[in-house]
Amino acid sequence: MKKLIRFGVSMEDDLLRQFDDLINKKGYTNRSEAIRDIVRDKLVEENIQISTAEAYGALVYIYDHHKRELEKNLANLQHKYFQYIISTSHVHLDHDNCFEVILLRGQGDELKLIADKLLSFKGVKHGKLILTTSLSKKQKSIHYHKQKE
Repeated sequence: MKKLIRFGVSMEDDLLRQFDDLINKKGYTNRSEAIRDIVRDKLVEENIQISTAEAYGALVYIYDHHKRELEKNLANLQHKYFQYIISTSHVHLDHDNCFEVILLRGQGDELKLIADKLLSFKGVKHGKLILTTSLSKKQKSIHYHKQKE
């Protein structure tokens, strides 16, 4: 088990009350675990901003199944960037709409580029890229071949 270090935090009583309400609503059993999660979240957020940092992503989007050439364009883009794609899941929501989730791994800037290109296709109704990282000190440097535009 890793060594835990105690430190003090000072904050206004109203802010602490709001924090306690939030962590109770979220189901935390103590302030320490909530603060650790907040710190981890901020570290991941900062690490993702480093464009060459290894990142993992989930790109989720809904698109119009009937939009001409859209499925072909989506598939072509995924083939172009296949080395970043871990897996893809496709769900038929109804007669008109499909939902896809693409799990990605690569440099943060490349994953954002892929998401931006895919989400910009006419007929993609809504989508979002969620990025994270392991924050491991042993994080290996990754090298992917950049795609020619």
